[in-house]
Amino acid sequence: MKTTVIRIALLLFAAYTLPACSAFDDAADAKRVQYISIRLKTGFVLPGLEDFSNLKITLTNHDEALVIERPFASDLAIDGLIPGIYDILLSGRAENATGEAFLMSGSIEKRALLDDGEEIPLSADGVHVEPLIFKEIYYCGSKTPSNTNWFRDQFYEIYNNSLDVIYLDGLHFANLHPTAATATLPEWPAADGGHYVYAERIWKIPGNGTDYPLAPGESFVISQFAANHQLEVYNPNSPVNCAASEFEFNMNNANFPDQPAVDMVHVFYNGQNIMNMPQYLTSVFGGAYVIFRVPEGESYDPVGNPDLQTPNLAASGATLYGKVPIAYVLDAVEAVNNDAAAQYKRVPAILDAGATTVGGTYLGQSVARKCIGQNPDGTPILQDTNNSTEDFDRNLVPRFRRHDSKMPAWNHTLSNH
Repeated sequence: MKTTVIRIALLLFAAYTLPACSAFDDAADAKRVQYISIRLKTGFVLPGLEDFSNLKITLTNHDEALVIERPFASDLAIDGLIPGIYDILLSGRAENATGEAFLMSGSIEKRALLDDGEEIPLSADGVHVEPLIFKEIYYCGSKTPSNTNWFRDQFYEIYNNSLDVIYLDGLHFANLHPTAATATLPEWPAADGGHYVYAERIWKIPGNGTDYPLAPGESFVISQFAANHQLEVYNPNSPVNCAASEFEFNMNNANFPDQPAVDMVHVFYNGQNIMNMPQYLTSVFGGAYVIFRVPEGESYDPVGNPDLQTPNLAASGATLYGKVPIAYVLDAVEAVNNDAAAQYKRVPAILDAGATTVGGTYLGQSVARKCIGQNPDGTPILQDTNNSTEDFDRNLVPRFRRHDSKMPAWNHTLSNH
């Protein structure tokens, strides 16, 4: 009987252990994961690109939470990949032989990478990157606690979207005529041949050439009145404190005293360089704005040179407007009261093919340029397709240094200034 019990026990042990041994053997025979390599070959839609040092390639395997980054090469070997599904992205900047920068992009989504040695073509295109661009514009004003209108809190933030230090000395700011979009469009001299935009008022940043450097990723603000508008004496309902502005349009109005921000230099209004008004503002319905720089070796004097001023030929008045050569313009933005008014263009399509809006007045809202990426140092890259309809987010609470742009070191609020 004892022998029989032992035999049964051995049979039961064998029955339980055989499957386990079989599973172990199967695991031992399973193939190990084999890493693969690929070759990524990039072609560019834009011709003439030469400097690719600020481009990178990123492969992302979401299933494995794996991100691989490599410096760009047109024929790039990438080793040590786990087979799987990847997103492939080319991003960054490239430059041509003349130093013009282009924001590049090329991508392949959900690509199965399974075979060792596979060659994968990637096509990349780019858009021209202007170095200085309007970043945020707050034009519509706000309502006071007593429901009156407050327009003195307007500001214009401008950003260094390049990878180089830019000196702001001598940079011009202008608002164009008409001050607000209208179906009654002006008529300009046919002899001008479409080579100008026409400014109601022109200002410029002072300096001796190197007084106001703006590093990559930094922005500066020009305010109508560079005070804290949220103070009781002004408008506690205002969405902004403009006291940290770098520049202001000071009009020597005793009721709105000069602030620590650097004063803009008044250049032109109605054929003169004098300021004979107690305030300067752009339309709360939305203006057309340009920043421009006079090329080295050229002079620009719209007061002293009659060829750089003209009346509106369709108007009976004698008001003169300053001609700004389109070739001087670095950036232009058209703002309108509503989308329907975008058809009444003041800005040539070559500078701004669209228009942006907050859709009303005294809303306490701004428009801000979209952030579409980051430079290697983490500073934002802002969208600039010369179409403000597409480039700007709308109806935002106004904010200085949105997207974590930086304040220049010479700002008067910094202790080291």
